[in-house]
Amino acid sequence: MMEQVLKLDVGGRPVGWITREDGALLYCRDQVAWEAGDAVMILRGGFSRATGARSILRINSIVATTSVDRSVDQWAGKPALTNIALFRRDGFLCLYCGGEFGKSQLTRDHVMPVSRGGLDTWENGVTACRACNQRKADALLDECGMSLLATPYVPNRAEGLILSNRKILGDQMAFLRTRVGPQSRI
Repeated sequence: MMEQVLKLDVGGRPVGWITREDGALLYCRDQVAWEAGDAVMILRGGFSRATGARSILRINSIVATTSVDRSVDQWAGKPALTNIALFRRDGFLCLYCGGEFGKSQLTRDHVMPVSRGGLDTWENGVTACRACNQRKADALLDECGMSLLATPYVPNRAEGLILSNRKILGDQMAFLRTRVGPQSRI
């Protein structure tokens, strides 16, 4: 997987991940307001017929565009709920027994079972090992004598970007970590 550029609006709010090529378009269109971070990605272009020099474009790993994206509020908007994002939010821990597992040994459990009207949402979903999920089945926590080790929550936009990308550069992670919510376990 190629390194991605963290795109921000001019106010510094995270917008999303873009490819290096899309980052290059922002530079070429003079739509980069400012840059952050340390990492620089280099794109090499063709050779000038007149000078023989090769074009080189340096793209920072975090770029803010010249526009304000009013649709982006770092505390609003839910990231997509996927198993891997849920497992990452919960640190690959079973929130019932506290065991640490690989993703193939984990499942998504609904605190309020779907069969009893529970919804498939961040607030109702937790990471569970197969044994705990089978033990709980479609019971409520008080019915099966189980309890949660942590409260499920909805990640904000910055945390959602962390959860959605496996290959985050150090400077990008440091930037996003300063913007996650107080309930975050990242």
